[in-house]
Amino acid sequence: MNKVALITGAAGGLGKSIATNLSDEGWSLVVVSRDKDRLQQAFGNQHLQIVADCSTVLGARQMLSEANAAGLQPTALAHCAGNIRLGALHRMSEEDFKSCLDANLVSAFHTLAAFIGSLREANLPGSAVLVSSVAAQIGTPNHEAVAAAKAGIEGLARGAAATYAPNGIRVNVVAPGIMDSPATEKILGAAVAREAAARQYPLPGVGSTDELAELMAWLLSDRSKRVTAQVWSVDGGFTGVRPLVK
Repeated sequence: MNKVALITGAAGGLGKSIATNLSDEGWSLVVVSRDKDRLQQAFGNQHLQIVADCSTVLGARQMLSEANAAGLQPTALAHCAGNIRLGALHRMSEEDFKSCLDANLVSAFHTLAAFIGSLREANLPGSAVLVSSVAAQIGTPNHEAVAAAKAGIEGLARGAAATYAPNGIRVNVVAPGIMDSPATEKILGAAVAREAAARQYPLPGVGSTDELAELMAWLLSDRSKRVTAQVWSVDGGFTGVRPLVK
């Protein structure tokens, strides 16, 4: 059976990295973004490209129905859609908070629901990987909104993994530290800011989307068929190592 993967947020840095990785491993891809132009810039005429808003029920279901109409049944999901909203709790606007929840947690909920519904209808096993953040696991200043959204994603994954394990459907999460990507350009743009960010990690440096994509591809493959309900930290030891006070 042809291996088909669905990638949301596909025009972003992580989405493009996981698309390259899975394509190199022989997967057929369904790549999704809200922006048609960015999809075409990222992939040219490659892959099945779908323009949809996966933070809505209709948009999430649209992705799967269009894929099925094209003769493709995704059995793997890399949910890379999301954003980063930074700011102290008492200063964040309701609009920014809602945008953060919609882009991260709400999109994950509706996308996972549509993906699993499609698998159940086809009576197929599958695997999904969602994206959290180190901020969901350890207190990080000015990350309250994104920490709340990403922590919700981790709870969502564990619950779904429990519900659908009898159906052979696995759900895991990756939780990266800061990475080089378009989403972090404003944070890492200045050399001094980049150096300061790199020093926060026990293994100093800034991560890459390619590194994270390698782990995600493994989690989506049969090589990890006994792995579900796990949160995989890719953070240079940020959440697991007590820093040395100098």
